[in-house]
Amino acid sequence: MQTKVLKWIFPVAAIVVGMMGAQGINALANEPDAKEQVDTRPVVAVEAVSALDHQVVINSYGEVQPFESTRLSAQVSGEVVAWHDNFVTGGIVAKGEVLLSIEKDNYEAAVLQAEAEVTRAEAKLIEEQALADVAADEAKRFPNKKHTDLFLRKPQLLSAQAALKSAKAALKRAQRDLDNCDVVAPYDALIVSRDVGLGQFVSMGSSIAQLNNIEHAEVIIPVAGFDSAFLPERIEGLDATITQTGLNGFTRSAKIHRDLGVVDKATRMVNLVVRIADPYGLQTQQPQVKFGSYVQVNFSGKTLNSIYRLPQDLVNNNTVWLLNSEGQLESRKVQVIREEGEYFYVSTGLKDNEKLVTTLPEYPQTGMSVKVAGSDSSKAETTDKL
Repeated sequence: MQTKVLKWIFPVAAIVVGMMGAQGINALANEPDAKEQVDTRPVVAVEAVSALDHQVVINSYGEVQPFESTRLSAQVSGEVVAWHDNFVTGGIVAKGEVLLSIEKDNYEAAVLQAEAEVTRAEAKLIEEQALADVAADEAKRFPNKKHTDLFLRKPQLLSAQAALKSAKAALKRAQRDLDNCDVVAPYDALIVSRDVGLGQFVSMGSSIAQLNNIEHAEVIIPVAGFDSAFLPERIEGLDATITQTGLNGFTRSAKIHRDLGVVDKATRMVNLVVRIADPYGLQTQQPQVKFGSYVQVNFSGKTLNSIYRLPQDLVNNNTVWLLNSEGQLESRKVQVIREEGEYFYVSTGLKDNEKLVTTLPEYPQTGMSVKVAGSDSSKAETTDKL
């Protein structure tokens, strides 16, 4: 009896053990399937693009130079007897200030002599006018008698009038020479050089000094071809900013004054003239813009409408990568019309709200499925299904 029971139990136990082994084998066989369900798509970051209007800023560099430079010369001869305290190299003088004075004694005497000649000529004219009046009265008393111009003293009267004019002209020249003994600054000026000294005798026409006009300064800036396309139609009067960096840096306002009107043969650039008012800050108390300084000039160009600003590292050979509606990479050709700093400005090739890929896989391919960084699991699953 016991033997029969054992014969029945052994087969049943073998069947149970076999079933358990089969389940274990199936479990092990299913483990690779579970691993295959891990999302191995590369992760990318995206950013929606949108069009904007951009004001082009044109940058250039140039050297500050005087608007006007004058070589002063003596208009009279004589000894230098006095000069202005600031009449030294590097000195600054205001318009109308006397830079130096030449001895005036001879010129004052010449004025007195000329005044005396005018008085003498006026007296002679009065005398001749009186004689002419007498002659005219005599002619009236004898109307039937022929009277010549000489009898009526017309030539004598004209001669007296001419002598008076000549005397007045001589007085005017003498007064001009006297006034020219004081050499005055024709404008607010920086003294570049002084060629005379106190007590020195100067001759008419000899050099006295060289002055630079500091009422205005100018900067000639080149504008490259890729920038000239963005110049406004009218540049005269445009506001500009003058900047110099460094320890003694400054920022000053200026205006575009004119276009030189030619294209440089060597560089193929156009040149604009920027004018700075009161560069040495005499009137406005602003920072000095010294002649010879090398400065940066910025001013506004045209406004670009409906363009896209992209970081330069996202544009390679005029191509960008986008994420399409199926969660796949798509390359797109774009037209770059301008570069400013770290950005490219794109006119065509993009549409508003398209997703620009900002971090790419190591080897991006068109049609590659990717997942967006920061998306939740439900979004990832939906992308998988798409």
